[in-house]
Amino acid sequence: MAIEKQKLILISGVVLGIVAILMTKIYLDQQRQEADAQAKKSLVKMQANQTVVLVAKHDIPSGSVIESHMIDSSIVPNQFIQPQVATSIDRVLGMVSLAPISKGEQISLSKLSKARKESGGGSSLAGNTPAGKRAISISVDNIASVSGMVMPGDYVDVIATLQVPVQGPDGQMSSQVAVVPLFQNVLVLAVGQNTGSVAKTGSRYEEKEVSSSGLITLALGPQEANLIAFVQEQGKMRLTLRSPADANVEPVVPASWDTLFQYIMPQQKPAEKSAEVKEAPIVEPSEYVEVFRGLNKEKVSLSK
Repeated sequence: MAIEKQKLILISGVVLGIVAILMTKIYLDQQRQEADAQAKKSLVKMQANQTVVLVAKHDIPSGSVIESHMIDSSIVPNQFIQPQVATSIDRVLGMVSLAPISKGEQISLSKLSKARKESGGGSSLAGNTPAGKRAISISVDNIASVSGMVMPGDYVDVIATLQVPVQGPDGQMSSQVAVVPLFQNVLVLAVGQNTGSVAKTGSRYEEKEVSSSGLITLALGPQEANLIAFVQEQGKMRLTLRSPADANVEPVVPASWDTLFQYIMPQQKPAEKSAEVKEAPIVEPSEYVEVFRGLNKEKVSLSK
């Protein structure tokens, strides 16, 4: 009996030890998860207060054509970001520096100008088209496109007004007007015949002659060019002008009557009935007697 008792104590000790190890592991895992979650929150908060900008990898003399090996990226707190700083490499490749840019200095679009070819005094549309992109012209409404002030070298968002098929509550198909966001941060290559030739001493953001043409040429990827050609046959195109320092692509919900009413008047729960509808009392037919007046028979009701 003593040996069995010792075995029982030994087994109990082993079980308790295993339980203690498991509880310790669970506790450590919980602490590790809480630490990871706290670290992620700190990282998200830090990233929200910082922005990745372009800086000069080495000194860039005035008049230099910006190439990829000249620039680098750096994470900078938002309070130290310079005005019109470039955040996208596609924005600055091929542009010309108007002033010297020191090593490590943030690359500001105010110090850059759109490059131009000297032959013929103008720019070639094919030469201005970035690698991997396609130049495609679309017809837009000047009044709806920033009053016709979009110029070559600007970046725009493309939206379209379309008749979108919708299914009603009864299952029948109908169409509804909707404004659909197509593409964001798109480079404008030309407005009409204007390809944006500027003097070397001028900035791409200086005052230029406004074109009255409704034909605008954009730089899009091959699939994007196919999509915009299809959409152009279905509805109207409009452009929204972007800030030179803004290259962010944000999710945008298509606009329709439903989204408009949801924005103006958020949906509210239907008001509950203040009182139940009372059933109409059943009127029992009144009793009557038959009265003969000569050959005529009449029914006279009797009140209770």
